[in-house]
Amino acid sequence: MIRVLVAEDQSAVRAGLVLILRSAPDIEVVGEAEDGERAVALARELRPDLVLMDVQMPRLDGVSATRQVVAEGLADVLVLTTFDLDEYVFGALRAGASGFLLKNTEARALIEAVRTVARGEGLIAPAVTRRLIAEFAAPRRVPREGSTADPAVLDALTRREREVLSCLGEGLSNAEIAQRLDMAEATVKTHVSRLLGKLDLRSRVQAAVLAQELGV
Repeated sequence: MIRVLVAEDQSAVRAGLVLILRSAPDIEVVGEAEDGERAVALARELRPDLVLMDVQMPRLDGVSATRQVVAEGLADVLVLTTFDLDEYVFGALRAGASGFLLKNTEARALIEAVRTVARGEGLIAPAVTRRLIAEFAAPRRVPREGSTADPAVLDALTRREREVLSCLGEGLSNAEIAQRLDMAEATVKTHVSRLLGKLDLRSRVQAAVLAQELGV
């Protein structure tokens, strides 16, 4: 069972999300939170596998709540937003969220997204993720102005790992990376795991953001 905590301040929306998730035989909703502070508190108490986190909530916004949940290793975070180009969502991804979804996502896609994140895959909707990164990160090959990312972190990567990181920056899936770099998909997974470890990142999304910020 995938244990999920739903954090959403609008009661009607929250009820709808819970109803959808509970319709899946492999998903259990273990808690509901109406604001960011409650979300963090329940994540500490319940230790869910995943937090479905709204971006804009009272008391503590979703970005700050995501940062706390990820920093403490309490759960993976799947962010919900009304807009596909929302700077708050970009902030949430930098804070360590494993992905994001639009609130108008269909029920089946929501359930599959939860399953995907639970499997450890970060990029839920590559096309939307690419638009988000393109909007709030610098053009590729040019480090983002004001970026706090240190280019020296890339020194630990092999040439192949840099190539994989570059592909992650484009929002490519493992299968797409394998095709582009002419390698087995299992090999891609190995490279992704190794580069995440070397860069001290929790998710593919964080790697994609870093790649864009550094212009890899």
